[in-house]
Amino acid sequence: MLDPMQKSTRPDFLAIGHVTRDLLPGGAFTLGGTVTFAALTARHLGLASAVVTCADEALLNQLPTLLPEIALAARSAPATTTFENSYQAGFRTQYLRARAPELEITDIPQTWLEAPVILLAPLAQEIPLALLQALPARSSSSLLAATPQGWLRRWEEDGRVWPRAWKTAEAILPLLDVLILSHDDLLPFANNQRNGADAILSEWSLRVPLLVATDGRHGATLFERGVTTRFPAYPANEVDPTGAGDVFAAAFLTHLHQHSDPHAAMNFANCVASLSVEQPGISGIPTRAQIAQKIRPLV
Repeated sequence: MLDPMQKSTRPDFLAIGHVTRDLLPGGAFTLGGTVTFAALTARHLGLASAVVTCADEALLNQLPTLLPEIALAARSAPATTTFENSYQAGFRTQYLRARAPELEITDIPQTWLEAPVILLAPLAQEIPLALLQALPARSSSSLLAATPQGWLRRWEEDGRVWPRAWKTAEAILPLLDVLILSHDDLLPFANNQRNGADAILSEWSLRVPLLVATDGRHGATLFERGVTTRFPAYPANEVDPTGAGDVFAAAFLTHLHQHSDPHAAMNFANCVASLSVEQPGISGIPTRAQIAQKIRPLV
């Protein structure tokens, strides 16, 4: 599924990963996936955005409406990656009800490989190391980033999702310019101890130029080859935190691409993410005008 006019046009921001069906009570669903929130955010911020993904034919037919003004290269598959979440006492239990196939380098239009910002956004182990290794050499001014959430998951036969150590981290990290993840993603691998998660982040940050760890109301931390700088969160009237980390990632990369200042990009992304949680789902992705009203100078 690809508009021929779009295939020959290089996007500014390319997100690669599965779009998802996120099941709601009663059988309905909402469109999810890091690529969904990230591409829409980058588009709101003025970048020509594109998504490479894989889903079933019924959902593919809806994507142009669900992702307006986003260029799409989407391979038809027997199933769409589908998640179901249940919550008890603030604890989330997640099930993977269906999974689209892995993505391949051939799914990416040749021109799109030249996008100045590429975000690898796996949700269910759909981006293999081979795809990264097949990416062509990139210019020093371009950004290759990843949100590794999908590389930190495994699932059982019944679909129950559990944490999984990132087995390809040592191979992937040196290929990236930026890694963006949630501090909480690493707690299961550190006996739920914050100091242990910090140690993992510090180790990884020596293998990638920029590492960003978001931490909800605690703000976010920038690691620059092991050197850390913390940036406070913006106040927010939280309605729906879904996708806030994805919005943060796209906002950070967009600002970094435009201004080449990682510290200013952290402040900008914190502001954008705080606005995104004040409305449900993708409706919370803010406009430039909303951001301008809230953002504070970087001290």
